[in-house]
Amino acid sequence: MSVTFKKAGLLLGAVGALSSVAFAVAAQDEVQKGGTAVVHMISEQRTLNPALRASTGVYNISGKIIEPLIDKSYDGYEPVLATEWSGSEDGKQITVKLREGVKWHDGEDFACDDVAFSAIEMWKKLLNYSSALQANLESVDCPDPHTAVFNYSKPMPLELFVAAMPDLGHPVPKHLYEGTDILKNKYNTAPVGTGPFKFVEYERGQYVMAVKNEDYWREGYPYLDRIVWRFIKDKSAAAAALEAGEVHESGFIGVSMADIERLSEDDRFDVGTQGYENNVAHSTVEFNHRNPIMADLKVRQAMYHGLDIDYAINTIMRGFAKPGRGPVPSAGGLNYTDDVPTYAYDPELAKQMLDEAGYPVQDDGFRFKLRHRPAPWGEYTQLWAEYFAQAMKEIDIDVELQTNDAPGFLTGVYRDHDFDTANGWHQFRSDPAVSTMVWLRSGQPNGTPWTNQFGWQSDEIDQMIDDAASELDVEKRAEMYHEIQARSMAELPVIFAIEHPFISVTSKKLRNHHNTPRWNSSSWYDLWLEQ
Repeated sequence: MSVTFKKAGLLLGAVGALSSVAFAVAAQDEVQKGGTAVVHMISEQRTLNPALRASTGVYNISGKIIEPLIDKSYDGYEPVLATEWSGSEDGKQITVKLREGVKWHDGEDFACDDVAFSAIEMWKKLLNYSSALQANLESVDCPDPHTAVFNYSKPMPLELFVAAMPDLGHPVPKHLYEGTDILKNKYNTAPVGTGPFKFVEYERGQYVMAVKNEDYWREGYPYLDRIVWRFIKDKSAAAAALEAGEVHESGFIGVSMADIERLSEDDRFDVGTQGYENNVAHSTVEFNHRNPIMADLKVRQAMYHGLDIDYAINTIMRGFAKPGRGPVPSAGGLNYTDDVPTYAYDPELAKQMLDEAGYPVQDDGFRFKLRHRPAPWGEYTQLWAEYFAQAMKEIDIDVELQTNDAPGFLTGVYRDHDFDTANGWHQFRSDPAVSTMVWLRSGQPNGTPWTNQFGWQSDEIDQMIDDAASELDVEKRAEMYHEIQARSMAELPVIFAIEHPFISVTSKKLRNHHNTPRWNSSSWYDLWLEQ
């Protein structure tokens, strides 16, 4: 989709007020069992193992099949496969009691050995975000089948461990992975879990299907017979499928903002941001610092001054966002601060800074050319890329957009580093150490998606990140993150340009939907369909 951005007035319409929309929850005595819920997915990532890939595209499917130790509700953190957790006084040991009587979908018992294997072989070594979080994890002991003791070389704040578990705490069955090439294991695309739904089929480019787990440990659940996730890349086709009743839900801004605005006025749908409180995101600009031009701080600062963030918010996001203030969003609570350097829109200043940096306008009318990869996560990531290219042209920088499917983008940016700039979105997950700091901390394995693969490294920032992750005093820890946030805004390894929630369009035939702060990533055990 190509859009020419013109600075003109814009009526924000219904979408500007979506943040106040609350989804209705049906009375439990009206529950109808059975039926198939059909869910729209924009793209596929070719793995369904959340112990290897922390991604909403993975959670949206696998969260119904593979459960975490702990999940998050509107009342706080709640037990799932873990029933209790506690930490030692020195912060170096965390003990987790595991739920008894739980079976994997193949009939084997779930036990501590599964947790220990997953934590050491996947969470620590292979799982993006988690490899940094669990860097100090030395071992997981199993004094009995239903007790897991996590042993750390440095303190692990219990609050941080718990906050990480909904996204980075999914055990997988040891007996299906031990002794195999984990990254090539067939169960990465045919997952076996403990959840309310059992994997049935993955038809590439078409759909994933899961059916009711008749032996689910929550008695009386799930309500649905089946869930089908349909891959529909064309956003107009997805909106049409919603209107035709062929699809019941499209999440994570999966249809165009224009269709979101239009469907918000259709009485057949609930449209809003409820259920994403734990999934606030930043739209980013990512730099390949291996390019000496991008390694120049003055150039990055000039490019930031060339971006009219307020204008982009009003046009691309229909006013449904706010300017970013570094890696920690305003949803970060105590760990957030807005006392950071900022970069006002000033294209003339940007041009002056580029001249001073030694990049004057050449005979072709440009200072230099950049190859830019936009993430294929939805309309607004593409529009943000198109606006970025246009804004850079106004300060005499030529930007060539190189579009890819999801695997191509992830490979080009995070494995092959074949880009000059890129854009996508990055989610904040409850605590800076869970996901955000891996965008700044060096040393992530090459090819790990959504981590610092940018060729930027700071010994001082690395040490600050490590120190904050092991600080047990909550207020001291917050102060440390404030300093990291300010330093990030000053040095600009990545621009966290726009902070925004996500939006779902959901048929009102789906009941009990969006009733947790990470609903699209959760298990949906209590979701039901009005026949």
